[in-house]
Amino acid sequence: MTKANRPVPIYTSSGDFEAFLIYPMIFNIIGEWIGFVTRERDVYSVHGEYVGWLNDDPRILRKRSYDYLKPKLTPPQRPLKSPPPASVPLAPMMPELRFDTIDVLQDEPERMPTIDAGEFRPDMD
Repeated sequence: MTKANRPVPIYTSSGDFEAFLIYPMIFNIIGEWIGFVTRERDVYSVHGEYVGWLNDDPRILRKRSYDYLKPKLTPPQRPLKSPPPASVPLAPMMPELRFDTIDVLQDEPERMPTIDAGEFRPDMD
């Protein structure tokens, strides 16, 4: 595996390993696809809904409230399930978040469902 597609662990503010990034795809800790990240580090769910942004810690963050909506994106082709990394380093010391910012994976994990779950999945016909 090249360095470019080595899994990058994504943590919560409490230091828990909750997801990993194999650019541009984000997977949960059992290897199911839960989102993708753009070059600008914006994070979207598998259904193309804006979730937040990936910061340098790395954590997925979003504003508690905002008065604009980012457009829904067409998700990339669904990747195969990816095995999680065998081990991950301990989380770095996380700086406190400001009151107007929340940790998505810790406070609102429902924003990043798998492709077959979540309120934004397409209706079955």
